[in-house]
Amino acid sequence: MRDAHVVTGHIKKRYASIARTQSSAGCCHGNSCCTDAPQDIGRISSLLGYGENGSDDENLGLGCGNPLVFASLQEGETVLDLGSGGGFDCFLARRQVGESGRVVGVDMTSEMVRLARSNCLKLGYANVDFIEGNIEALPIEDDSIDVIISNCVINLSRDKRKVFQEAYRVLKPGGRLAVADVVATAEIPEEIRRDLDMFTGCIAGAEQVTVIEQLLRTAGFSSIVLEPKDTSREILSTWVPGSNLDRYVASYMIEAVKPQR
Repeated sequence: MRDAHVVTGHIKKRYASIARTQSSAGCCHGNSCCTDAPQDIGRISSLLGYGENGSDDENLGLGCGNPLVFASLQEGETVLDLGSGGGFDCFLARRQVGESGRVVGVDMTSEMVRLARSNCLKLGYANVDFIEGNIEALPIEDDSIDVIISNCVINLSRDKRKVFQEAYRVLKPGGRLAVADVVATAEIPEEIRRDLDMFTGCIAGAEQVTVIEQLLRTAGFSSIVLEPKDTSREILSTWVPGSNLDRYVASYMIEAVKPQR
């Protein structure tokens, strides 16, 4: 297994590059593990579950699902996006929570935060904020968030236990977690685990489904649901065409609730 600082540095470098070029085609964009062929962002977005929203200019084609499909956002709610990137999911969330709601995105890459803020300025949203920070140590107050969303980011963390503890801390009692992420469904070969590009490609850092469930329970969550996305195989095939990665990982929808006190 790679050193955590080396992995994190490689991930930040890769996503900083994506932010600067403002182009991508899935989590594996630009990595040696992936195709160099041009990708159809519209098709990828459709597979992820974004439908007609997939053509939005803020969409970088990153992700492994659409957490907003099952987040059940309500007008006036406060939403936190873990690993907000260029802000695409935050802007979609803003459409649902309206003027009376609030959306906050946290991302560890300064280039992504700048891009998201620029995109937000163009859209004219006064109630969407972007903060540079780590999802293992959220710069967010306790009990202040109604819904946490995330799209293919938690797998990149080297301390998922801390991520779920922090998510639990900042959620209000009764608050919800709605995450799309890549999880391991079988033992991932060591050669993949040690491949830095497979980390940035959302593969090598994937944790076992049973471990994710246990981490959520240990953090205090209840009503935990983990279900594979029906287009998981097709999503993975756009990252690494002709590969057999679906033997080891899959795109999952992860839901959980912070119990009422």
